[in-house]
Amino acid sequence: MSVTFDAIPQVALDHLVVAAATLEDGCNFVATRLGARPQPGGRHLAMGTHNALLGLGPRAFLEVIAIDPQGTAPKRPRWFDLDEPRMRATLAEGPRLVHFVARTDNIAAARDRCPVELGAIHPMARGEFTWWITIPDDGHLPARGLVPTLIQWSDARHPADHLPDPGIRIETLAGEHPDPAPVRAALGRLGLGDQVKVTYGQSPRLAAMLRSPRGLMTL
Repeated sequence: MSVTFDAIPQVALDHLVVAAATLEDGCNFVATRLGARPQPGGRHLAMGTHNALLGLGPRAFLEVIAIDPQGTAPKRPRWFDLDEPRMRATLAEGPRLVHFVARTDNIAAARDRCPVELGAIHPMARGEFTWWITIPDDGHLPARGLVPTLIQWSDARHPADHLPDPGIRIETLAGEHPDPAPVRAALGRLGLGDQVKVTYGQSPRLAAMLRSPRGLMTL
């Protein structure tokens, strides 16, 4: 991959990540909360996960992700903390919004601008889509999910282009963290400080308010 480092990279919200103990649990959760059911996505062979997707407008979507029971466990921790015991215990109680992913036109430059460690850049594929994505070696969520994973799609195609549009849009993305200043600094360096508001809270938490035909909904 060829990238340059002299220009400030463009970064924008790409998709929300809902993790679940099973993909069916996650899809049921989203359908109940938002009134629209995610569509089958595919398998991430390198990570032993699979997903389903719900369109949120142009170049935006919600991803439900879970460990694929028919997949092969990778020889490294899975992404999005899915192998972490605390996350597994949490998801055993029910699916939840855990993270968000931001797309960029220069993933190496954007990663290097971020003061929070985002991990190595990995090539990935699912069906017809290929991309590069940041994944920490231990699979953890940056800032417990409040600083985004970065993604760079390899061409102009985007998963949202082929998804039905249920009329749901992201209204607000916000979080709480016991040490919010470094999180705010990282979001600011990525150009997301005005889009993701983080305040003090005893435990890290991410919430999304979405506008739908039913009115405002929260994940």
